Amino acid sequence: MPLKAARRDALVVLAGLALVLAWEVSGLDRRVMAALGTPSGFPWRDAVLTRTLLHDGSRLLAAGLLLAGLFDALRPHADGPTRAQRLGWWAMVPLTMALVPLIKRQSATSCPWDWQVFGGTAQPLPHWLWGVADGGAGRCFPSGHATTAFGFLAVYFLWREADPARARHGLWAVLLAGLLVGGTQVVRGAHAPSHVLWTAWLSWSVMSLAAALVASGRAGQAGDRLATPTAAPGAPGRAAAWGRRGARPRPSGRGRNRPAPAVPAARTSAPRTGPPDRRQRPACGPRSSGR
Repeated sequence: MPLKAARRDALVVLAGLALVLAWEVSGLDRRVMAALGTPSGFPWRDAVLTRTLLHDGSRLLAAGLLLAGLFDALRPHADGPTRAQRLGWWAMVPLTMALVPLIKRQSATSCPWDWQVFGGTAQPLPHWLWGVADGGAGRCFPSGHATTAFGFLAVYFLWREADPARARHGLWAVLLAGLLVGGTQVVRGAHAPSHVLWTAWLSWSVMSLAAALVASGRAGQAGDRLATPTAAPGAPGRAAAWGRRGARPRPSGRGRNRPAPAVPAARTSAPRTGPPDRRQRPACGPRSSGR
C-alpha cells in the first residue's frame, strides 16, 4: 500500500508540473494581473479585508493550527497514527513553510505591484532566469504566504492510511484554504497566479518525497525481518542440540586440555568351576535308615 501510494504521488507531481508549465507558457499571469490592477497600483493592496483579515489573520490561524497539531502529536486524542508519525508529519509543516521562503529570497522576480504597468519599475520576466534582474526589488517568487495553507498538506499524508476519509476532507480543506490565501495575495498585487501554483506544487512535491522515503524505509525493515532467521517457539536451544548430536561442549579455561576421567569397567560374575561349597546343604530327599 505505501509503495502504491508513492507511485500515485509521483504521478500527481508530474501532472502538476505539466499544469504549471502550461500556465507559464500561456501568459495568463499578465492577463489576470491586468484585470486586477490599474496604472496607479492595486485597489485591494491595503484594504482591511485583504491585508488585515485574510493576510495577517491567516498567519495567526496557521500558527494556532500548528500548535494544536503538535499538541495532538504529544497527547493523541483519537486512534490512528502513532505518536512518532504524528510528530514527523507535523514537523513537515514548518519545514515547508521555511523552504519556500528560502527559495524566494534567492529569486530575482519582482512582485506584480512593482511592474511598470502598475506604477513600478520592473519588467515581468520568466521566473527561472536566475541571476537576471527585472529592474525591481525581486525576492517575490514563489509565494511564501501561500505556504500558510499548503504547508498543511502534511495532514493528508498523515491520515491517509489510518483514516482515508479524514485525509480526503483535510486535503480539500487545505486546497480551499490555499486558494483563498493565494487568491488574496493575487488580488493585492503581491503575487501572480503562477507564484501560488508553484508554491502548491513545491509543497506537494516535498510531502511526496517524504512519504516515499518513509515507505522505502518500511520496505527495507520488512525485508530485514524476513531475511533474519528466528527460532520457532519451543525449538531446542544450543545445549539441546549438543545433546541430540551426542557432542559435549568444549571446556573453557585451564581445564581445556585436561583428559576426561576414566570410567571404571562394570564388574561381571563368572560361573564357578571348583568343588561345591561344603556348607551348602544337599537337596532334601527320602532318608534311608542306618539300621
